[in-house]
Amino acid sequence: MSNVGLMRGLSRIQISIMIGAVCALPVAWLFWAATYDLLGANPAEALIRQTGIWTLRFLCVVLAVTPLRVMTGWSALAQWRRQLGLTIFVYALLHFFSYAWLDMGFEIEDIAKDIVKRSFIWMGFSAIVLMSLLAFTSFNRAIQWLGAKRWRRLHQSIYVIAGLALLHFLWMRAGKNNFAEVALYAAIISALLLWRVHRYFKKKSH
Repeated sequence: MSNVGLMRGLSRIQISIMIGAVCALPVAWLFWAATYDLLGANPAEALIRQTGIWTLRFLCVVLAVTPLRVMTGWSALAQWRRQLGLTIFVYALLHFFSYAWLDMGFEIEDIAKDIVKRSFIWMGFSAIVLMSLLAFTSFNRAIQWLGAKRWRRLHQSIYVIAGLALLHFLWMRAGKNNFAEVALYAAIISALLLWRVHRYFKKKSH
C-alpha cells in the first residue's frame, strides 16, 4: 500500500494527531536540549536561531501543500493546511518570545526601540503581525464574517509573509556573511511560488 493509500485509511483525527506530534518534535527536542545543556556555548542564540529556522521550514511545508495536492490528486491534503499554518504561527511566537526574553529580558521599551532600529527585526515582527491575522481568521466562522472572497485575499498574504521571512533571515545572516542556508530556503520558496504563477497562467490560457 502506498503512503497516500495508508494515509487515506486513517481517520481525520488520527492524521491530525500524527501531524501535531510530528510538528511538536522540534520544540520538544529544543526543550530537552536546553534542559540538558546540549545547545552549545550560547544556548540563548541557539534557541532563537532554531525556532526561527523551524518557522521557515514549516512555512515551506505549508506552501508545498497545494502542489502536492494537485500532483497526488489527494484533495484531503487541504484539510491539514490550517493545522500546519497554526504551527507556523506557534513557532514564530516561540522565536519572538525567545528573542524578547533571552536577548532583551522582556524590556518592552528596549524591544520596541530594537524593532524600529534594526530592519531585519522589523521585517520579522511584521511577518508575525500578518501571521496573527491569519491565525485569528483561520476558523470557519471567520470565513462567514469576512466573506469567502475577502477571506481568501487575506490568506494570500502568506506569500508576503514568506517574502518578509526570507528578508529577515537574509539580513540576519548578512552580518555573518553566511548566505548558503538563505539561498536554500529562497530556492525552495521561489520554486513553490513559481509553480503557482505557472498554474495561474496555464488556467487563464484555457
